[in-house]
Amino acid sequence: MAMTTLEEKLNKIDPARRRKIEARAKELIAEEMSLRDLRQALKLTQEKLAKALHIGQDGVSRLEKRTDLLLSTLRGFVEAMGGKLSIVANFPDRPRVLISGFTDIDVIKRRERKDEVVHT
Repeated sequence: MAMTTLEEKLNKIDPARRRKIEARAKELIAEEMSLRDLRQALKLTQEKLAKALHIGQDGVSRLEKRTDLLLSTLRGFVEAMGGKLSIVANFPDRPRVLISGFTDIDVIKRRERKDEVVHT
């Protein structure tokens, strides 16, 4: 029995349908990016991002390589690139859930720290 290659199967798909498939594939790939990939996609250098974060370029490099970050660190990194961090929970049997409250907690903690400084 003759085997059909992937390329042969793809060539049989209607060109309009193939463009839709390729566009969706790009969307899915774009949904998952490392911090480094995201920075590069936004055409930002480590040096420029370092200035926005008030750290050295080597600090940006280290952050991009880390696999475990505090949410506040990740939020600062994303905001320095001009974005806004959202936390989403995915479950197999229900739609995605946007987790709220992280920003509110952070704002409250900052206000409390400012109040402590003022009142001491």
